[in-house]
Amino acid sequence: MLPSLLFISSGLPKAIQKKVDSEIKETFHIETFEFSGVSIPLEQRKDLPSKFENDNLFEIKSKNSLLGYAYVSKAPSKTDNFDYLVLLDPELIIIKTKVLVYREDYGGEIGSKRWLKQFIGKTQHDDLRYGDNIVAISGATISVKSFTDAINNLLISLKKLHSKNIL
Repeated sequence: MLPSLLFISSGLPKAIQKKVDSEIKETFHIETFEFSGVSIPLEQRKDLPSKFENDNLFEIKSKNSLLGYAYVSKAPSKTDNFDYLVLLDPELIIIKTKVLVYREDYGGEIGSKRWLKQFIGKTQHDDLRYGDNIVAISGATISVKSFTDAINNLLISLKKLHSKNIL
């Protein structure tokens, strides 16, 4: 097994980076890849609903070919935040979502593969609505709404960035 080739221009904590690497390998069926930050000009970030810093949107490449993007961020739960990952293909279609770290005693069900699979295939043209096209989870209402809003905001942001030819 070859080690991952990473060009990290990120400030991701080691534990988060390790989980992200694992998800990239599993999702893209690769062992070696390049992982580098995408820089979005500050003036282009101002009107976006999602937070874009220099350490949360990344290109994933293998052999100089773009495989997709990784977006790493936090969303609020009842009393804390949880870390999550969204993997996108080159056309900005969601191919995987993952809750990386959940810090609450209740509501951790949002990290289940079964619940998260409903986001696969969503694009910048989708509008996600809790309780309508996004399934509710009893005992995780705040986290589910928060995650749904976070993914919606990401899709809206990607649409704006794509329309400006930034992505």
